[in-house]
Amino acid sequence: MMKRVVVLGAGGFIGSHLVNRLKSMGHWVRGVDIKPPDFSTSSADDFILGDLRKIEVVEQCIGNDIDEVYQLAADMGGALYLFTGENDADVSHNSALINLHVVKRCVDCKVGKVFFSSSACIYPKYNQLDPDNPVCTEESAYPAQPDSEYGWEKLFSERLYQSFHRNYGLNARIARFHNIYGPEGTWEGGKEKAPAALCRKVARMEPGGAIEVWGDGLQTRSFLYIDDCLDGVLKLMESDCTIPLNIGSEEMISINDFARMIADVSGKDINIKNIPGPVGVRGRCSENSLVREKIGWTPKYTLREGISKTYDWIVSQIEAQVEANSVSG
Repeated sequence: MMKRVVVLGAGGFIGSHLVNRLKSMGHWVRGVDIKPPDFSTSSADDFILGDLRKIEVVEQCIGNDIDEVYQLAADMGGALYLFTGENDADVSHNSALINLHVVKRCVDCKVGKVFFSSSACIYPKYNQLDPDNPVCTEESAYPAQPDSEYGWEKLFSERLYQSFHRNYGLNARIARFHNIYGPEGTWEGGKEKAPAALCRKVARMEPGGAIEVWGDGLQTRSFLYIDDCLDGVLKLMESDCTIPLNIGSEEMISINDFARMIADVSGKDINIKNIPGPVGVRGRCSENSLVREKIGWTPKYTLREGISKTYDWIVSQIEAQVEANSVSG
């Protein structure tokens, strides 16, 4: 059955992919963001360019005729943006304001179901000190000690959606994303995340050169390919599960080894130069026991499969950039 769906943050990486997936399923989709997608034209039936920090924009895009809302809009970026402390006030204020507007409007308009994209950044720093044994089970979120204001805001907003569920019947679903990556994600400019940044560095590296990796490179992460992320979101929305669930991969890797994997995919030999820089927690990896139990979801793509697709796309972007510069020059 066709649904009328609103995707907030539809100009972003995950949001633009989600619009495409929902359209392929036959739904009517309205996308909303302060900017259009960076790398393709949105396939949304209706796209509203607007600032979701303004209540009048939220009221314009969510009405009584909407069946589902997917709330992915946030002020965020990679480690350089989130972990230096320079953007803490904007990250906290902007994202919280959007969510405060959205929950109230969804209740007022009796929206059938709402998805909120939380983050693995909500997990306590004290459980992620050992790069080889991080603890990221859903119940480990408390006592709370996120490592960034971004994580604190996400945790606050989780509680906001859950309280509106308890008090006003808001039918909310919450996923804690773990490092989603893939084609059409930001790959330069300061807001890119580790997979795209490393792909860019390897792609641009001259033969015999070295790429810079922040920290000692022994910090660990898991990374989830965008198609797997969308599968998890949609399965969660189809379920009756109202507690936050991890949506991530259990394939943990050190950042140095991740760089070596990307180099192997590229066919290049690389040297790694570890330099000071913002790195976040020492170790983080999704723990998927609960999400398997509750909604039966598990990722399909290995990290190598996903990063191969991502690397090829970033190479195409670099080549297009070089061609455009040569034409303009």
